[in-house]
Amino acid sequence: MNGHTSIPSRLYKAESLQFDDFKQICSRTIDTSTYPLACATERNVPIYDLSALEAQTVTADTLSRLQDEWHHILHTGPGIFVLRNMYAPTRYGSILSATNAAFDQIIAKERASNVSKGDHFAAGGTNDRIWNAFQKHGEEDPASFLAYYSNPWLATVCNAWLGPGYRITAQVNAVHPGGAAQKAHRDYHLGFIEEEACMRYPAATQLTSQFLTLQGAVAHTDMPVDSGPTRFLPFSQTYEPGYLAWRRPEFRAFFQENYVALPLSLGDGVFFNPALFHAAGANTMDPSNGFRRVANLLQISSAFGKPMEAVDSIQLVNVTWDGLTKRYANAGTLADGELDPDRHSLAQREVKAFVQAVAEGYPFPTNLDRRPPAPNGMAPESEQDLLVRGLEAGWSRAQVVAALEEMQRDGRP
Repeated sequence: MNGHTSIPSRLYKAESLQFDDFKQICSRTIDTSTYPLACATERNVPIYDLSALEAQTVTADTLSRLQDEWHHILHTGPGIFVLRNMYAPTRYGSILSATNAAFDQIIAKERASNVSKGDHFAAGGTNDRIWNAFQKHGEEDPASFLAYYSNPWLATVCNAWLGPGYRITAQVNAVHPGGAAQKAHRDYHLGFIEEEACMRYPAATQLTSQFLTLQGAVAHTDMPVDSGPTRFLPFSQTYEPGYLAWRRPEFRAFFQENYVALPLSLGDGVFFNPALFHAAGANTMDPSNGFRRVANLLQISSAFGKPMEAVDSIQLVNVTWDGLTKRYANAGTLADGELDPDRHSLAQREVKAFVQAVAEGYPFPTNLDRRPPAPNGMAPESEQDLLVRGLEAGWSRAQVVAALEEMQRDGRP
């Protein structure tokens, strides 16, 4: 045997990077008829006006077709879409104000602690960054946290790309005038490791990575272009060896010459495939007006992936349970299934959305000796299952916390 084989390498190598292929992929233009529910398309980015959709009465069929469009955009389309009025100020104005106040309190406390913070793709100290803002928001202001993450549109987007059982994490980024732009990059998982380590992951794993995370952001201020909203390169998520390519100068130069940056208004959302080449822009606003560009950056993980940050569900349930039970009492009994507007009232969908946001929906890994599958099931109870059971049974805060703590203890080796 001569040791040669016709089997292709499982790994991407330097010669895998074909710049001309990348340019061709990223020079496409979408056919706007592909996304009929979008209200507009700007520079290859479909835009959806959720207030207009709600005014027409959203049905289960409409919701399913929206999710089909969003999934297609993220998968093989331009990789990014904008949701106008996701947190419409007419409905969420007071919630956004309270949430921004909570963010400011957290930032002030962390500044006072004099703890130096690094950043992923920008120089530390040029912005105000709140790591694990999901957890900190809940602990700082449970009421606004509960209202904020009860938004059914957030659950609808997450389910469209990741399916049920996802895990929300969040990081706030407030960029001051003079804040420099980030370098073009891809995101978690493989975007956050060094190139040499990245090259050791098989090509199939690199392709899989993008299906394990959904990236998003909610605008907590208006974001004119001069303030530096995130820059995106449509279709770049479809370039297969992109987790190596974004690190190369010719690819970054092409990004710099061809990126798209759209202005956002307070309460707008933007969602994108984590493999899309992107970078936060530079805030070139006049420093004298003190304007900060503030976004709540959402990083939502599949049930089958590892989130970047650890979330203490028990503590978040502890601080929000009394408010959640009041919402449940007003909503009525929860039916099984998706957040279906044909079967659920808005109040029911809000309760279900929060349960999905705050608790684990996937029961593994666990200790199957102490937490075996139910007699007629294939998996033990999840945190989300337990919360729904507790709501239906009228448990007190102490009862639900005790039950979650027991579940956590029993799941350990």
